[in-house]
Amino acid sequence: MVSSAWFEDDRYYCIEVLTQVSAVRSALESVALLPLNEHVDHCVADAVRAGDGTEKVHELTEAVERLVRSR
Repeated sequence: MVSSAWFEDDRYYCIEVLTQVSAVRSALESVALLPLNEHVDHCVADAVRAGDGTEKVHELTEAVERLVRSR
């Protein structure tokens, strides 16, 4: 937890901190999409082509649900 003294000495402003937190969160969400896309392009697609994609599609669905819930 950040103490109120952190803001009182004018080193940081509340709005600036909130802006930076938002930017970091957005960057992390963008990075999270990279392995998700790789999973779809390779693991899920390969399993579907092999005729048994049910497990990989289920994994994908769970991963997307976690990503959406974390927002």
